[in-house]
Amino acid sequence: MNKYEYIEREKSWLNFNARVLQESADDTVPLLERLRFLGIFSNNLDEFFRVRFAAVRRLSLSGISGKNLFGGISAHQLLKEITQIVIEQQAESLRILKIIETKLETENIYIIDENNISAEQEAYLKDFFIQKLSPELITIILNDLAEFPILKDSVGYLAVKLVMKDNNEVHYAMIEIPNTINRFVVLPSNNEKQYVILIDDVIRHNLGSIFNIFDYDSVSAHMIKITRDAQLEMDSDLSKSMLEKIAASVKDRRIGEPVRFIYDELIEEDTLQFILGKMHIISSDSIIPGGKYHNRRDYMKFPNLGRYDLLYTTNQPLPVPGLNLEGSILKKISKKDYLIHAPFQSFSYLTKFLRESALDPSVISIKITLYRLAKNSQIISSLINAAKNGKKVTVQIELQARFDEASNISYAEQMQTEGINLIFGIKGLKVHSKICVIERQEEDSIKRYGFISTGNFNEQTAKIYTDVTLLTSHQQILKDASKVFEFFDINYRLYRYKHLIVSPHYTRSRFNRMIDREITNALNGKVAYIKLKMNSLSDFEMIDKLYDASNAGVKIQLEVRGICSLIPGLSGMSENIEAISIVDNYLEHSRIYIFGNEGDPEVYISSADFMTRNLDGRVEVTCPIYDEKIKKELIEIFDIGWKGNVKARYHSQKLDNKYRVRKGYEPIFRAQFETYNYYLNKVELNHENV
Repeated sequence: MNKYEYIEREKSWLNFNARVLQESADDTVPLLERLRFLGIFSNNLDEFFRVRFAAVRRLSLSGISGKNLFGGISAHQLLKEITQIVIEQQAESLRILKIIETKLETENIYIIDENNISAEQEAYLKDFFIQKLSPELITIILNDLAEFPILKDSVGYLAVKLVMKDNNEVHYAMIEIPNTINRFVVLPSNNEKQYVILIDDVIRHNLGSIFNIFDYDSVSAHMIKITRDAQLEMDSDLSKSMLEKIAASVKDRRIGEPVRFIYDELIEEDTLQFILGKMHIISSDSIIPGGKYHNRRDYMKFPNLGRYDLLYTTNQPLPVPGLNLEGSILKKISKKDYLIHAPFQSFSYLTKFLRESALDPSVISIKITLYRLAKNSQIISSLINAAKNGKKVTVQIELQARFDEASNISYAEQMQTEGINLIFGIKGLKVHSKICVIERQEEDSIKRYGFISTGNFNEQTAKIYTDVTLLTSHQQILKDASKVFEFFDINYRLYRYKHLIVSPHYTRSRFNRMIDREITNALNGKVAYIKLKMNSLSDFEMIDKLYDASNAGVKIQLEVRGICSLIPGLSGMSENIEAISIVDNYLEHSRIYIFGNEGDPEVYISSADFMTRNLDGRVEVTCPIYDEKIKKELIEIFDIGWKGNVKARYHSQKLDNKYRVRKGYEPIFRAQFETYNYYLNKVELNHENV
């Protein structure tokens, strides 16, 4: 395959983020939700530069061209193209923000700055500054410092220029915008109008108070932000524990190489050059002009102001028919499998499963993998409770879950203190699987219960990420899951799994075989199809295999939320492939894989995307679905997503994020809303049959 048969991964990711930006521009999205999507767009971009851009930059600086990795383009050229795309997206985001602010004013919500503060607001802000904001400020005079201070990653700073009265001497200073205070200050109001000001502007308004010891003629302050390479450099010292190594690496991340510098385009040129020179930021770094404010990720926490009419209606998670949070989960699972689809259905079933297991005298052991955890995690509380009740608790916690390292280290230390057996993974492999197995003494034998999921065991993200979890007592599946934990302990041995598909050893070959089977069926004139729902599709070998299937006549439907390096719909290459992305109120995160199998479809849920790292560089688990009702449910859920004609965009070579347009006779079909209605109907039918 040549370079024209793949979409470059980094550009495809930026195209995904453009879909997030589209949501902020969509007039049908509630206004305060549009601000939230602007925040998500900005937060995504920060992470992109810390990880993906930084990786390309390291390759460029090493002198390696990288053309084989990037579809024929050099790393150096790719950095330039990324920077240009981001500059255009940033400009678009500023344009959208101004439109949203104007529309908010029609709703009597005003975001003001330091130039239009009323006398009443002045008194309130003076007290706010003295009592709350000023004690949190870190202000550094830069001119005479032997070394320029280390600016924190993705933290906003005000670069201050002071021109002295006597001799026109220029002093430069830096004020760190604190993240310990909400970025948005809601001002008191005695009328129907509501006012909000950013603390950036509260600081600007009080520059005279901050620098009152200087006899200056003029003072100005413009925002800057630095993004650093987030790569962890692991210490090779064998005397140190994994906890110590990761903790040290996370600490060192604060001095990672700068990979992006954003500045207010109205900043004085001498101030900009002073900072760039002191920070040794070179032309190969991404230097991006912007507006007055950065860190627009903070808009994710814009105050709701009591205006729930400007937010999406919150749907309460639905119960799963047949499961009762007040009864025994284990008894129910012992008789049949259940599927939990969060956030449409309640995540509480998983925490209930663990709480019950912690208390049940017959439960002997609990084994679980943890990747990203909620703050004040109920999962951790249940596991500690189980340990205190004498259960043997084994936790594989991934200390290298990017940007969650510090949190996971803290949880690991807490669990160690409580006597929980911790496994810190396998050298060279992240553990990304989502599995739990408990063992229970029942009469003269041990019976296993457990769950396998597409998402993290995290109560917070379960409210906004769509994920499916299988609750099961299928002994053979759970025996395989137990072997995964054995692999963590003894990883030089190659384990055989009869039911689960486990990376890094088997996932690629098993999926290849299933695709080959569909190819054979198509060539023999039989019905052949593949339906894949995932977050990202970027592995070239898997893409080539899907191209082969398309050329053989296999009908392929792809729901890929994020990166899609495959080009669908090209004659002679991918004409039997359609690919869409759904970006809406919830983050599509579940992985559901369906293979036609001559009319007896095989259905799988998985923690793995079709990315090289998931197939070859991580421990992932793909689980077959044997229960016919659950198979039917997952196929129907896929088809609901596929019918979406409101928030679905086409993946294409043009990277234009074209919406799937309704045909004249088709009703509006918003996939996430219809998914909720699907489960609501199940609940209502269950009530009718009771």
